[in-house]
Amino acid sequence: MKRRDFIAGALVMALPKPAPKYRILDPHVHVWVNDPRYPWARETTEPPKDNETPSMLLDLMKANGVARTVLVQFIGYRWDNRYTLDSMRKHKPYFRAVCRVNPADPAAPDQLSKLTEQGFHGVRLSPSADASGDWIRGPLMPPLWKRAQSLKVPMQIYAPITRMPDLVPLMDQCPGLDVVIDHMADCPVDQPKELDKLIALARFPRVFVKISHTWSISRQPYPWLDAQEYVKRLYAVYGPERLMWGTDWPVCKRWTTYEKTLAVVRDDMKFLNERDKSWILSKTVERVWPFA
Repeated sequence: MKRRDFIAGALVMALPKPAPKYRILDPHVHVWVNDPRYPWARETTEPPKDNETPSMLLDLMKANGVARTVLVQFIGYRWDNRYTLDSMRKHKPYFRAVCRVNPADPAAPDQLSKLTEQGFHGVRLSPSADASGDWIRGPLMPPLWKRAQSLKVPMQIYAPITRMPDLVPLMDQCPGLDVVIDHMADCPVDQPKELDKLIALARFPRVFVKISHTWSISRQPYPWLDAQEYVKRLYAVYGPERLMWGTDWPVCKRWTTYEKTLAVVRDDMKFLNERDKSWILSKTVERVWPFA
């Protein structure tokens, strides 16, 4: 290679990446603080030692070109949504927020109505794989799902892949409800057949999937190509219009950095074109969580 060609190539590589023609929206983060004004739920026997605050998050967003984000109520507070609510209100217009309600409480639909009036847009449920999560098949679920549908707020589900069939009867009853499946249902990377349970939900046109957690299910280093195979399969059936990314900050810090959770989608999912990324990084999120 001629010296001038080498220098020209190096200069090209050194140029900053052009800014996308869309604003990047992160649909999944958490915030928490050790503060007696916001006590931990009694079930939280080992609360986080470090604070993970909105101001810390905003610094990361600014450094990485992320314009807006969705705060998801941290399970350590259980059904006390005050810290998430106060964070959202203090830092408008940067945040929207998703609440939690107690799925074992018959009053949960009314609680969701109240929280929606306060400014939350969506509710998250997390049924576990064992019998303690069987409430997802119980009689309290249809009223809660129907209330979310009537309020026009999304139902966000964080559940293992084995729970995906349990969602079908509820979605059959609520065809007008947006349902967001978090983190590809954390399908184990060595059980690819199990992903069919999530793929089967693509027949419901209002189901969306977060292609996050590539970093936690992968058994390989960045860019987690083994987990990207799941993203490819979901992309083939859902299309980019029903996929969205997500940092899951600060949970992601156990495996990787905020920067890499964005870069893997923006730069290193080579099967995505620019239009695909405009949906996954922005427009799909905006469909479910409209921002000002």
